[in-house]
Amino acid sequence: MTQQKVDYYMMANQKYFPPERMLYVRERLLALPEERLALISTVELKDPTVMLLISLFLGTLGVDRFMLGDMGMGVLKLLTGGVCGILTIIDWFSVMNKTRDLNFNNLMMYI
Repeated sequence: MTQQKVDYYMMANQKYFPPERMLYVRERLLALPEERLALISTVELKDPTVMLLISLFLGTLGVDRFMLGDMGMGVLKLLTGGVCGILTIIDWFSVMNKTRDLNFNNLMMYI
C-alpha cells in the first residue's frame, strides 16, 4: 500500500488498536499489496468507548463479554450477577484494552 493510504488508515483507526502496537500495524500495512486494501477495510473493529459504556450499563449481565467473544465469562457473569459485582468492576477498567487487543488480532488475521 502507498504511504498516504496507510497514514489515512492509521489516523482514521488509531483509537481501535493498542498504542504500543501501532508501529507494527503500520509496518504490516506498508508491506501489503494494493489489492488487499478492500479486504482490510472490511475488518470489523469494535469501538473501545462503546464497549466501556456497554460494560458500565450491561456488564453485570455479561453483555460486554459476549460482544468480545468470551462466551464462558459472559455466561458466568450472567448467572452470578458479575460474580456479585466484582468481575463487573474489574471489567470496567480492562474492557477498553481487551477491545483494542481483539481489534488488533482481527486485523492480523487478514494481513
